[in-house]
Amino acid sequence: MTEDDEHWIVLDGRRWRRSDPALPEDLAAALRSRLGAARSAVGVAKRAGDDAAAAAARRRVDLAKHGLGERGPRWWEEPVEARLERARAALEQLDA
Repeated sequence: MTEDDEHWIVLDGRRWRRSDPALPEDLAAALRSRLGAARSAVGVAKRAGDDAAAAAARRRVDLAKHGLGERGPRWWEEPVEARLERARAALEQLDA
């Protein structure tokens, strides 16, 4: 096992960043729930041909993934408190 194994997961030959393991399970679960809803909204909007709604849903996907640490700054390079604050802020924005 290399150090990168803790940071990345490989699915179907593609490397993806893992979610931040420091996030409390309730916070991570809430972000994953919002991520799933946003992904679903992208599909609904695309099928309806609503480009504005699809773009808004994609922004919510991006926000949830940033909160989970899957996008944005590398979570393993930041202090835990900064990571937790980013996740909480993302959840607040998603719920607003």
